[in-house]
Amino acid sequence: MSLTFFESILVQLREYTDEIALHVMGDPMVLSNLGDYLECAHVLGFKVMITTSGFYLDEHRRSVLFHPSIRQVNISLNSFNKNSVARSFEAYLEPILALCDEKLTQKSDFFINLRLWNLDEIHSESEFNEPLFTILEKHFEVESLAANVSGERQSIRLASKILLHFDRYFQWPSLKNEAVGDGYCHGLSKQIAILADGRVVPCCLDGEGVMELGNLHATNLGKILSSKRSCDIVSGFTHHVAHEELCQKCSYKERFNKEVLS
Repeated sequence: MSLTFFESILVQLREYTDEIALHVMGDPMVLSNLGDYLECAHVLGFKVMITTSGFYLDEHRRSVLFHPSIRQVNISLNSFNKNSVARSFEAYLEPILALCDEKLTQKSDFFINLRLWNLDEIHSESEFNEPLFTILEKHFEVESLAANVSGERQSIRLASKILLHFDRYFQWPSLKNEAVGDGYCHGLSKQIAILADGRVVPCCLDGEGVMELGNLHATNLGKILSSKRSCDIVSGFTHHVAHEELCQKCSYKERFNKEVLS
């Protein structure tokens, strides 16, 4: 997405939000000019959340994360054991922990959220989690993390505004999945996603644009969000009905169902 097009999108988004998240597929840290996008967002009054795999946090790249537009940096720790990499686990964690240390030294106000989304009875990965806990306990001088894990969605404080966030495993939505069924979701009511080519979809899990609602190269955002299809999706979720086939085959919405019932 060009910087000019990005700016035009932000101008339209100001009517709806003051916060954006850069995390629809890919990793924003690979952008050599990420700072330009952050500055554009800052000038237009937006706060930014970055989600990264953690693989691109060398000293030069991570310096951009101290830009004043940054509100939160999410690091998906599961990325290490879901990808074939040449580096060791310790080498993977080294720049992540360095970022945490730099944040504390500089007393920066943004949050760092270390994500570990693999806790449930079937997919729990203790062989990965146990050495991770050992390293984090030593680095942050905290007591046994394993003893404080509930197996449900939770956050454990490691240091000031540095959290270890746990959540349950979920299957990435796909039309090839078996149908999960209806339910509630924040799609289009509290979140939308805009793909690099300008397509608007209900959420960030639709990186392929299966549920394309329109394209910002051709139509303004207000018109896209007020279309019949968009309104049907929002109305459906209000009544716990998933109108779209991809939504029917998405298990992520189950965590929203639990929020509604709790």
